Amino acid sequence: MSARYRTAAVNRDGGDGVSSVIGGLEVPVSSPLARDFDATASNPEQLLALAWVTCLNATAQAVVAGERRTVVRVEVELHPAAARSGYEFHVDAYLSAEGASIEETAEILTAAHARCPVSKLLAAASTVHVHPEEYRAG
Repeated sequence: MSARYRTAAVNRDGGDGVSSVIGGLEVPVSSPLARDFDATASNPEQLLALAWVTCLNATAQAVVAGERRTVVRVEVELHPAAARSGYEFHVDAYLSAEGASIEETAEILTAAHARCPVSKLLAAASTVHVHPEEYRAG
């Protein structure tokens, strides 16, 4: 089966410099671990959060067929890796659905998490979790 969409990105500078989509978006990046961290630039934590929050909520909207509003919030933390060198992400996604009980919200979240391509990439990680929560518009 052929791809429905394809893109590519490149980074030549590591954690500090520019990451770009080939032929498109350029994103200044700065590592939060750097001594001269640039808070106006993006970092992998933010980019991961943006990718998953967008994908998971778009999938949730497909699950509810646009019949109610959904809000997804993703939090990404950088931690020293346990029993390994380096670092690891701890990632939590929170989904709320307007007018839905917490049980209904959990069902929407389960369905969206099973279908979302970014969720599929992250699903096997022990540091990734999803949570239903009461609806809040922001």
